[in-house]
This record gives sequence, structure tokens and C-alpha cells, in this order.
Amino acid sequence: MVCGKLEIDILNSVWNMTEECEDADISIQDVVDDLARNGIKRAYTTIKTVMDRLTVKSILVRYKVGKKFYYKAAMNKREMAVESVQEVADQFFGGDYAGMIHFIEREFELIG
Repeated sequence: MVCGKLEIDILNSVWNMTEECEDADISIQDVVDDLARNGIKRAYTTIKTVMDRLTVKSILVRYKVGKKFYYKAAMNKREMAVESVQEVADQFFGGDYAGMIHFIEREFELIG
């Protein structure tokens, strides 16, 4: 599941806000405010568009309470990370995790 930078920023915001209360109702404005506190300033409409895209991808779930829409993550950060690593292993290394780990060790040894 490939996500762009802003999508990941939004997901991190949602995950952070639900850390204390798993059942928290998170609105678009909550995410806009949380991102702004972390130095990421985007228009409400941009965040709404991206959150709707994440809903279409089944990464976020949208539900209505009264007249307002709220969002929840469909999976936690760990689940998303595991799925992403599996996808990279399948796409670039034919599912060979040992080969992928060897590649990462070799590449980061050169960088670090």
C-alpha cells in the first residue's frame, strides 16, 4: 500500500490522537490543527481530499455522527508498517526477506 508524504503525515496524526483514546472521534479540523502544531500547514480542503482518498483506499474509515463526519484508522501503525514491508519485499525482492535485509544492510552501510 503506497502512501504519499502527506498521507503518512495524516495517518501519523490520526494514530497519535487515538493513542490515548482508541475510540476518539477525529474530524478533519482535528487533523488540520494537529498537523499545524507539528509545522505542517495545509488547507482544510487539501486535508479533506487526502483523508477521503485514504478512505477510498480503506486505510481510514469515515462515519457520521449527527451532521459531522469523523475518521478512524482501519489499521494501526504496526499493521501498516508490516503490510508496507511485505509489499516492498514482494515488489522489489520477489518476497525474499533475507535478500531485502541484506540489500538494506549493504545500502545503509554505504550511507551511514
